Amino acid sequence: MDALVSALSECQEKMDTGYLSAFPTEFFDKFEAIQPVWAPYYTIHKILAGLLDQYTIAGNVNAFKMMTWMVDYFYKRVQNVIIKYPIERHWESLNEETGGMNDVLYRLFSITGDQKHLVLAHLFDKPCFLGVLAVKADSISGFHSNTHIPIVVGTQMRYEYTGNQLYKDVSTFFMDIVNSSHTYATGGTSSEEFWQDPKRLASFLSSETEESCTTYNMLKVSRNLFRWTKDISYADYYERAITNGVLSIQRGREPGRMIYMLPLHPGGSKARTLHSWGSQFDDFWCCYGTGIESFSKLGDSIYFEEEGNVPAIYIIQYISSTLDWKSGKVLLTQEVEPVVSWDHQLKITITVSTKQKTGKSAVNMRIPSWTNSNGVKAKLNHQDLPMPTPGKFLVVSRNWNSGDKINLEFPLTLRTEAIKDDRKEYSSIQAILYGPYLLAGLSKGDWDIKTGQDSLLVDWITPIPADYNSNLISFVQYSGNTTMVLTNSNYTVKMGKYPESGTDSAVAATYRLVVKNPKGSKSAEPRQAAIGNEVMLEPFDLPGMFLVHQGTNEELKIVDSLDVEYSSGFLLLAGLDGKNGSVSLESKIKKGCYVYNNHGSIKLSGSTGSSTSMTFKSGASFEMQFGRSEYNPISFVSEGLNRNYLLTPLLSLRDESYTVYFNIQS
Repeated sequence: MDALVSALSECQEKMDTGYLSAFPTEFFDKFEAIQPVWAPYYTIHKILAGLLDQYTIAGNVNAFKMMTWMVDYFYKRVQNVIIKYPIERHWESLNEETGGMNDVLYRLFSITGDQKHLVLAHLFDKPCFLGVLAVKADSISGFHSNTHIPIVVGTQMRYEYTGNQLYKDVSTFFMDIVNSSHTYATGGTSSEEFWQDPKRLASFLSSETEESCTTYNMLKVSRNLFRWTKDISYADYYERAITNGVLSIQRGREPGRMIYMLPLHPGGSKARTLHSWGSQFDDFWCCYGTGIESFSKLGDSIYFEEEGNVPAIYIIQYISSTLDWKSGKVLLTQEVEPVVSWDHQLKITITVSTKQKTGKSAVNMRIPSWTNSNGVKAKLNHQDLPMPTPGKFLVVSRNWNSGDKINLEFPLTLRTEAIKDDRKEYSSIQAILYGPYLLAGLSKGDWDIKTGQDSLLVDWITPIPADYNSNLISFVQYSGNTTMVLTNSNYTVKMGKYPESGTDSAVAATYRLVVKNPKGSKSAEPRQAAIGNEVMLEPFDLPGMFLVHQGTNEELKIVDSLDVEYSSGFLLLAGLDGKNGSVSLESKIKKGCYVYNNHGSIKLSGSTGSSTSMTFKSGASFEMQFGRSEYNPISFVSEGLNRNYLLTPLLSLRDESYTVYFNIQS
């Protein structure tokens, strides 16, 4: 980084004005003249923040000199605008995104004490927006979200460095109204980059919801509020937003593949938005900058320290990690067992290690608001601890010894959460959550669920068992250099091209092998053990439906298991083509009739006459591979009105079509 700072310094010295950016100063001429231009201050903030971090974290004095020279340049620019025009001209220019200019300037002022830095910071506090918050009016609709959330972060720094209580109150009220009126179940906010009318989110479910940058900045707001108040509601929000709003924006584990918007409408897909997935080398939107930062900051809000005669640590996120706690003179190791749908417990072990005598210190552990007080458990060295109610901290204060262990168990409960909309006709629109995880149903647009009048969620939402992944298969054939796979489309069955994983095509090419009255070795691999048995094929995304035939030479289709008009039973046999590893599917009720690929059309055909040819045998033989899709460990089946839904964490999805909000009627 020193080399990078030095190279930037050479550029700044060459221009010899203090200005530093990759674009010309004429951009600011247009900005100040209220003419169409990109958002130049947004980038200036990033440069200033980077230089300040290089000074405060890495001790690079040259970075600090560069920053103050840049700030002097922009102080003069803003002063010239105010002198030449009414100050309203400057405020009007702030309708364009300026990033966190006030934030970085207040931080600089805390170091320099220079009044110019304080004045310039004030000049990036937008009064027409902050005034609304100061009088406690929920009137932020129409404001561009990511222009204004960073301004709130800056006002938080104004409170910290000047002590002006108004700005603490402003950020507290802001967080309250966003959470109560403008936040989706992900913890994210904004529709098409703007806030809309309060408590009207049902009208704003689209492909362009929840700009990623807004989640990044809302996390900053909530983090600061928690630091000041220790209010668990801010920690709960942080967990929700990072779990669903941050971890959902990267395409699996692919580096450099992020999204700008997070779709929340029925049948949405992260791949089908205005921007779609960004590319590794050709895209770098604002949401790439914040996205990279978000993933580099996954561990920055697990632990919070409170100094004092009895030092205290607050554990607000349960993430496997280790903390060398200097004040407490101990090493804390947090181990979190993976969350699964078939075991409704979040289990955490916190182990204490120390090489020296310790004084008294306190460990405060968040009891999440989403858990159930019935079943919450905590033990210290195998001894039960008295438990507070969810939404509070469990406090253990003692002289710690090496080897001390705290074990926590939090029940993970299923729950529904109504969309932020106070109109009666939209009261049925609800999201489904499991602990902190927002569940999405694989769906091209279906969203109707009908429950019993007094039914519990566990009556219509059931976990996918642990062993179901071992029964997922895809049926493959080869045609020249092309690999084809048995797929379902709109409840009909055909052959399609072999799909990339994480896509609708991969979902459509995956079936669960259901063996009826299994015979054979129980120790064998489940797919191989199924050969010789009667089986049914359940489409991956349509639990409770099965592949059926309608008779000889008729196309196969997908129907509900309750429909007895068709036959869903097939004998899974060694392939007719005689090839090693191939299989064939013979109708249980029509002996000698097999699932057959006739030039991409899938029918039930008989092996009589000329059909005993090698062409028929090849068309009726498939390679049985592992399924192109698989169940996430946190997966459920929800009963629906017209079909059932496979529920999986939103963060686990890539290009698949999904529905986050359901129309749940009792």
